[in-house]
Amino acid sequence: MHAVFDGHNDVLLRLWRNSKAGADPVAEFKNGTREGHIDGPRARAGGLGGGICAIYIPSGDLILQEPDANGHYDTPLAAPLERLPSLDIAVEKTAIALKLDRAGAWRLCRSTADIRKAFAEDIFAAVLHMEGCEAIGADLDALEVFYAAGLRSLGPVWSRHNIFGHGVPFSYPMSPDTAPGLTDAGFALVKECNRLGILIDLAHITEKGFWDVARTTDQPLIASHSNAHALTPVARNLTDRQMDAIKESGGLVGLNYAVTMLRPDARDIADTPLSDMVRHIDYMVERMGIDCVALGSDFDGATVPVGIADASGNHNLVAALKSAGYGDEELAKICRENWLRVLSEAWHEAA
Repeated sequence: MHAVFDGHNDVLLRLWRNSKAGADPVAEFKNGTREGHIDGPRARAGGLGGGICAIYIPSGDLILQEPDANGHYDTPLAAPLERLPSLDIAVEKTAIALKLDRAGAWRLCRSTADIRKAFAEDIFAAVLHMEGCEAIGADLDALEVFYAAGLRSLGPVWSRHNIFGHGVPFSYPMSPDTAPGLTDAGFALVKECNRLGILIDLAHITEKGFWDVARTTDQPLIASHSNAHALTPVARNLTDRQMDAIKESGGLVGLNYAVTMLRPDARDIADTPLSDMVRHIDYMVERMGIDCVALGSDFDGATVPVGIADASGNHNLVAALKSAGYGDEELAKICRENWLRVLSEAWHEAA
């Protein structure tokens, strides 16, 4: 079984919500649950050795629109969030991540050596990520604090606007060129992430924001959980031109398992074949090369194909890729090595 490092999940969102209802997040992750997608036992069963775990501040006003008679839908962007309540939630989720680390339920990793060591010791390798930076002020002081706590990846925006930039809506069919890009504060955030060694994730940003980051950052361009717009033209997916820039930078795209970003009709239907996942992988490999394609499941944040179901079924995708002709060396790159390469570069490990 190929060990997988996954580029994006929302397990901290589920653990945080359940903790608010009185559950113990450490016990839930360590011992397992039937809820959601990821916990320790199911990750081990599916060969999921670790992943980038998001601090995401939920938007209560976001309701996905039903398709019209033509199968199209246009979900309005979620409203911007206030900073202080967002900061409270971000601190609570970071505390959960630290508690899991202290209890040995997972290993909070700050280097690729940490990730490889956790893999070798069969401990879930977690990298802390901030999905949308509503918890960080324009002075960036909070960024220093979260970095000290283990933050090593962030997306300036989620699918809503904030002081750093603009996000894309959940809409089909639609171009990702929906709004302006980075603000002045956003450019400053990118430069500070470059200095500290924090990976910058372009998964939810507008196309203009994508190009703003591309001309500012010194890192490879990364979209942790996105797919091919040419196959599924939702605003969240990447155009060919964006993928060409990612290839040129030596970056990567992590395949998003969300069925709305895989299916040709972009419907939220779990009965979606694994062949749709392979189709997007094939397209991205052909466009960018094997070194620029990885996995970014969006576990605990989206509806995934029934053939995967949860982390325990992750090996089914690997088997489908093997059946489609991918060899062991290629699978190793898609499953983990491409992620470890770009993380090492973003984290200044070669310096």
